[in-house]
Amino acid sequence: NKVGWLALGAGIAGGADAILIPEIPYDVERVADAIRGRSHRGKRFSLVAVAEGAISKQKVQALRAAENKVAKAKSRGDQANAEAELKQVEAQHVGNTMRLARELEELTGLESRVTILGYLQRGGTPSAYDRELGTRYGVEAVALAMRGEFGKMVALRCTEVVGVSLDSVIAEFVDDTGEWKKLREV
Repeated sequence: NKVGWLALGAGIAGGADAILIPEIPYDVERVADAIRGRSHRGKRFSLVAVAEGAISKQKVQALRAAENKVAKAKSRGDQANAEAELKQVEAQHVGNTMRLARELEELTGLESRVTILGYLQRGGTPSAYDRELGTRYGVEAVALAMRGEFGKMVALRCTEVVGVSLDSVIAEFVDDTGEWKKLREV
């Protein structure tokens, strides 16, 4: 399950001008319009935060059409071709951020530079606390698996490492409209 609360939080913290998350399919033309508008107002750059699972409205339509073909093919007992088509549509999403950057360059006439935060965040030497906490997380993750408690993540609550249901984590941050719940509570 791909969710966008990390990208949403990073985008807000970093002052992003557009934040694209899986919960809200985006329209690339609207993003390009926003960037062009900022440029016309004299802004020298625009920052677009893109969650890994962010998907365009057009891709959502193609994905739903392929999923519908699979469902119809199952009832006819001829699902191999439909499933191959679905896999092909899903595979087109790989490298989406780089493709989006190129598309925004074409639509705006402005240069795009991509920074993958996952790569950037992996730098630096871990402290003793980092190493100890990582070990505690690993021990708890193994304990959860051994108890058959799947669909959970490990988290730090005060000083205790605990298992937390992924459903509760997702529900806590982003609702089904894509709105970041914590912002509404402030």
